[in-house]
Amino acid sequence: MSLTLTAARRIIEVAMQTGRQAGWKPLSVVVLDAGGHVLSFDRPDGASPGRFEIARAKAYGAVMLGMGGSAQMARAEAQAYFMAAVNGVFGGQVLPVPGGVLVRGAEGTVIGAVGVTGDTSDNDAAAASAGIRAAGFVAEA
Repeated sequence: MSLTLTAARRIIEVAMQTGRQAGWKPLSVVVLDAGGHVLSFDRPDGASPGRFEIARAKAYGAVMLGMGGSAQMARAEAQAYFMAAVNGVFGGQVLPVPGGVLVRGAEGTVIGAVGVTGDTSDNDAAAASAGIRAAGFVAEA
């Protein structure tokens, strides 16, 4: 099972819809493949231009480290030096907070990541997870 453009668009649609239905602030969503490359991105009208980089950094850290944003944040709190070094290795492209969610295929392999930004980090992660599940994959926040 692979992460296709069609699946990426479904993830984005459901993640944004989840936020709207819950009354959250408008969400911007990016989907990356297993190599950290952007498959698709969307942001609502009026969202700040920096939303792409925030969403991408959440997803990029997840896919590059093989751990969701919640696990990255816990690691940063326990070993700040490690996450600072990792961020240096990746040129400052990692944002270790909830909202970066791994996408796993049915067999458990990491096939990509989703980054969501716009509301609280926990709500961002919940929206990403809803989109991932709706596309038939397993989410790991």
